[in-house]
Amino acid sequence: MTWRFLVLIALVSTVFLGKETSVRAETVAQSKSLEKINPKLAQALSAEDYFNRGLTKSRSGDNQGAILDYNEAIRLKPNFAGAYNNRGNAKYELGDKQGAIADYNETIRLYPDAATYSNRGLAKYELGDKQGAIADYNETILLYPNADAYYNRGRAKYDLGDNQGAIRDYNEAIRLKPNFAEAYTNRGLAKADLAIVLIVKR
Repeated sequence: MTWRFLVLIALVSTVFLGKETSVRAETVAQSKSLEKINPKLAQALSAEDYFNRGLTKSRSGDNQGAILDYNEAIRLKPNFAGAYNNRGNAKYELGDKQGAIADYNETIRLYPDAATYSNRGLAKYELGDKQGAIADYNETILLYPNADAYYNRGRAKYDLGDNQGAIRDYNEAIRLKPNFAEAYTNRGLAKADLAIVLIVKR
């Protein structure tokens, strides 16, 4: 099981904007309905309006629609890091890992943060770039040490045959989250593999 910061991404989007942007869902729905009645009203929507509507669509599972709204937010505000970030999340959910990485790259260029490094690390991991994933998890841990980042980095190290490094990361994940069942399981597997290696070397 892998751990992503999808919810956290939505929460830190207010930091990207420098102000509170999460409006009530009913307000977003109202703007959408008004836009259908009078298309000219679309011109009055701000980048933040499109961002919030995209966020609502993402949460309801409409990732294609969310991407269209994030596109508009970025068109209106080209340095809108939160929109790039959340568009990357939507692309990831649709299976477009490369597209997600491209958006995470832009987010990090504009506003490097732990959650985006972690999400990019997971996308790289799932594309087979384990070293790249580890590099991103390293950045995540520097910015915001947390159990999920150590766990994800431990998985990448384990896949590369670094059982000792994986065990150290799982240890840290368990220290930070004592009830982290997956970390206990994977640490056990790494210890078993390490014991086999040591026996073979004797």
